[in-house]
Amino acid sequence: MSHNLSVEQKNILKLFEERNTRFLIPDYQRPYAWDNDECLTLWEDITSFAFPEDDFNQDDEYFLGPIVIFKNDKGKLEVIDGQQRLITILLILRAFYEVMKDYDNDDWCREVRKSIGKCIWETNEQGEPYTALLKLETEVATDDDRKILIKILREGTTDDNSSRYSKNYKLFQVQINDFINENINLPEFCKKFTSLPFRLLNNCILLPIEAGNQNTALRIFSTLNDRGKSLSDSDIFKVQLYKAFSADGKKDWFIERWKKLEALCEKIFTSLTHNITPMDELFNRYMHYERATQNIKSETKPGLRAFYSRENYKLLRIDYELVFSNLIMLAEFWYSVYIQDEERFSERVLKRLFVLKYAPNAAWTLITSVYFIHNSDSQGALEEEKFYNFLGKITAFVWASTIVKKATMHNLLGPIYKEMINIVSNQEVTFANNKFDMDELTDALRRYKFSGKTKITRSMLAWWMMSFREQTLWEITPKLETEHIHKMDRNITLENYNSLGNQTLLEEKVRNSLSSTQDFSVKRSYYSGIASVRKPGTQIFEIQEISRKSSFNVKDINQRNKKILDSFIAFIEQNNLTK
Repeated sequence: MSHNLSVEQKNILKLFEERNTRFLIPDYQRPYAWDNDECLTLWEDITSFAFPEDDFNQDDEYFLGPIVIFKNDKGKLEVIDGQQRLITILLILRAFYEVMKDYDNDDWCREVRKSIGKCIWETNEQGEPYTALLKLETEVATDDDRKILIKILREGTTDDNSSRYSKNYKLFQVQINDFINENINLPEFCKKFTSLPFRLLNNCILLPIEAGNQNTALRIFSTLNDRGKSLSDSDIFKVQLYKAFSADGKKDWFIERWKKLEALCEKIFTSLTHNITPMDELFNRYMHYERATQNIKSETKPGLRAFYSRENYKLLRIDYELVFSNLIMLAEFWYSVYIQDEERFSERVLKRLFVLKYAPNAAWTLITSVYFIHNSDSQGALEEEKFYNFLGKITAFVWASTIVKKATMHNLLGPIYKEMINIVSNQEVTFANNKFDMDELTDALRRYKFSGKTKITRSMLAWWMMSFREQTLWEITPKLETEHIHKMDRNITLENYNSLGNQTLLEEKVRNSLSSTQDFSVKRSYYSGIASVRKPGTQIFEIQEISRKSSFNVKDINQRNKKILDSFIAFIEQNNLTK
């Protein structure tokens, strides 16, 4: 790759001023994302560098970071990484250029302003700008505000108050004017004033890494940690889909639907870790369907980019229409799960999906995605009875594996991958090689410590709550917290206190009204929501029933605990998961 690579440290002036240097933010990139806080931080960093406490050394340099580019077939430098910094730097320079026209009678100001102009526009041999020819263009398809950026760079003005371009440009104007007001009375004001943009142009350094082609540039990007908003895996995949649909004359069609798909995923996948985006999660769930159709039995889960980039992104280049159609259909399915769509699912299916939301890990989402894509009809509908039974079997297997075998997400992938292949082969999900010994299951349940707020404790309580036929779904699911029904005192052992028999899930609002030191006689009034409390009670059917009791003692705890565990064992047997 080295012979295809050019790396040369450049100051901002040298980077931009070269004639015929035109940067392009391509249409597959994300919109500009820096806000005032990030811009203010950059401004403060630059001013602190330009005016240190001791004297400024003209050989000092301030490193702004790398940018990754490649020259496209039109001779423009497409920016793969570094968009945020490049645009922000040009907004700063344009703000200086506009303010400095009021000081054009000063030689220092006139010279620096001319240098700034060379960074913003194409110029003639005398350095005079062609203001219609910007050094940086943006074609970001999902950026509704890009026309505002063009106007700012061309004219130096904006009437808009909502776009990030306008907000950041106005921020820099304010900072420059504040700097002027603080120094206007100095004897050599113009010299100090021009020192700031001069040092920005000549002493602030970027490291352009120019690759020979787009694929090389993307590989380089993946190894760098950009200070700005980096491209996600799904952004890289969008590049391939975008090119495929564009070649098919469906560029605008694809862009419109990609934007809708992104918005939908933002609603669905709201609790992800910082290093995976909602669209990444959609691609992750879909990946397991493709793995299954390719009969991949490996228990090692590949990285998203490693999987989709195989054979130069063959899946996204060749089967792009089918893949994109499946992605949209899959997202719509998960959205229906998220909103508890009663038109799409029966109540009993929704109850099982509700329970699975409290699963101890996300393995169920992968196999359910495979099941849906393979078994749904052209309208995205599933056969209700089979889907209901499938969800029951997945719940039973994941819950029992976690309790008996202390299984984690990683441990579950092996048997689940095998069942994914069974699904796409039109076979039933049986977990035939992973069934549970009845004695081992019973013993593990009896000895398991369902204490604290562990995931499996919440999982078991959610399953038990929805096992009651009378339990209804509520329109908007409240956040549920673990609640101990009987308080900890000398009449109860720690084992009884932390048993499933003494625990329940409870709506956060109801739970927050309670104290762990309150007697059951007090708690029951909050459970039922009696008038004197003036707060709504719980919607959990079993707890409503318990609140009608005059007392809840150790005997009640033990009886309830036995009932929960016996019912769960019966649930495992009903799903044919015992040897």
